[in-house]
This record gives sequence, structure tokens and C-alpha cells, in this order.
Amino acid sequence: MKIFNLGSINADYFYRLPHLPQAGETLASIGYDRGLGGKGANQSVACARAGAEIRHLGAIGSEGRWMVERMEDAGVDCTQVVIVREASGHAIIYVDQAAENTIVIHPGANRAIPDTVLDDALDQAEEGDLLILQNETCLQVEAAQLAAERGVFVIYSAAPFDEAAVRAVLPYVSLLIVNEGEAKALCESFGVALPEMPVKQIVVTKGAQGATWHNLETGGLIVMPAFPVKPVDTTGAGDTFAGYLAAGLAEGASRERAMRLAAAAAALKVTRAGTADAIPARQEVEDFLENQPKL
Repeated sequence: MKIFNLGSINADYFYRLPHLPQAGETLASIGYDRGLGGKGANQSVACARAGAEIRHLGAIGSEGRWMVERMEDAGVDCTQVVIVREASGHAIIYVDQAAENTIVIHPGANRAIPDTVLDDALDQAEEGDLLILQNETCLQVEAAQLAAERGVFVIYSAAPFDEAAVRAVLPYVSLLIVNEGEAKALCESFGVALPEMPVKQIVVTKGAQGATWHNLETGGLIVMPAFPVKPVDTTGAGDTFAGYLAAGLAEGASRERAMRLAAAAAALKVTRAGTADAIPARQEVEDFLENQPKL
């Protein structure tokens, strides 16, 4: 099965700090780096490194060609990434010595993707393929609707959380992925408990506490513990989880197997500084799993 990803592409500017800044505080950085990021690019790279056939739909500014080159080097098909007049998206990321982070994002070209990108890409989609989305681009509702009409399995990471955006896209979503904070905000927005949300499947990620898959059609629950590791940088861990989860589902793995694969990939990611460039390869994940207790 093919995976299509309508996703953001960002330049990530990392600043390592002694602690996260308070209002009005000026801090000297103790480290700096630039890398490929954006929730969309991260998830596409995770899919590719997991071994999936992944096609990215997106946009960059003219100065962002280096990001596409890195994605292609990772195995992502970027045929449907176009250059627009707006500057490429970018993020300023502060990481403290406990590996916690604060992120400021400028959407840029990610909010200027032309409609033709969807038409050209999703015309190639077949029933059973997957579309993954995040909340950092335009055209989310249009892409989800087109995909759903073609029998494509739509996976939506509702981050950064925005109530209006989630409400608009949710009718076309097959699997919703949220963290605990987003799940709470979503339930408060809809005025219901999680089991009453208007979507068939929800995965809730909980960081060091693992993740849960809620089947709202049957009431089934999959609990996947996190693997204990020493964190260096948690940035991109959720995207690594989502990308590997999508790749596992695309290759026909059971939900339990796909969740375990995703949890292992996310665990390895947090032991490394960086975002897309730090996402582990499939063989690394399989080797890591070989040394973990069986469920």
C-alpha cells in the first residue's frame, strides 16, 4: 500500500539552553544546529525509514531546496513538492538540559500549497492506501475528503491543536492521533468523553507512559507501554511514532505490531538530538526490539 502525506516542511533551528526561557528573560545558547523538520517532513521520513512507499505533498520557498534533497535522500518521493513565492516554513526550537522543548513555528509555504498538488497526487490513490495529515498545512479538509471518497485510510495528527481545524476534518478521518493534552482539549471542545468522540479509531500518545489505541466501534483497547530509555531530545518523537505506525499499518501489520514498532522507533528517537535527521532506520528498530521483553 502507498502512503500519501500532505505535510509541512520546515527548517528547524535548534538552540540548546540551560533552561527554557521565562517571559522577559534573555538566555545565552549553549548549542546551535539546523536541521530538517516540520511534522509532515518528520512523518514522511519516518515512513521512508520504516520501509514504506511514501509520497509527500507540500510546498517550500526557493531557499528550501536543501530540505527536499534531505527528504529524497531518506527515500521520500517529493515529486509533488512545489516551490512557491512564500518563504519556507521554519521553527525555532529551544531544548533544555532535561530534554524538554518549546517551539515557535512560522508556517510560510506550508499554508500556500496549491490545489493542483492534491489533484495530481490523489488521482493516483487506490482503495486501501493511506493518507496522513497534520495541522500545519492548508487543504487538510479537501485532501481528507478526496481520500475518503477513494476508500483511502485517513490518519490525522491533530497537532498543533486547533478546535475549528479538527472539527472540519474529523468527518473524513479513519484514525485520529493525539497526545494526552490534545485528547483532553478535544473532549472538552466536543463536550464528551473520549469513547463518545465522532471518529472510529483514536490513538493517544502519552510520552514515557506509552500509548493507547481506542477502537470506538467495538470498545476495544490496545495498551502499548513505552520502552525505558535515557532521553536526550524529545522533539519529533510523536512524529516518529505516527510515521512508523502508518508504515506498519500500510505493510499489513496488526495494530498491536504496528504500535510496538512505532513505540520502539520513538524510544530510539528520543536518545538522539534532532528531528527528521535523527529518526532511526527500520533495521535499528528491529534490532532494538530483539533485545526487549516480549509482550
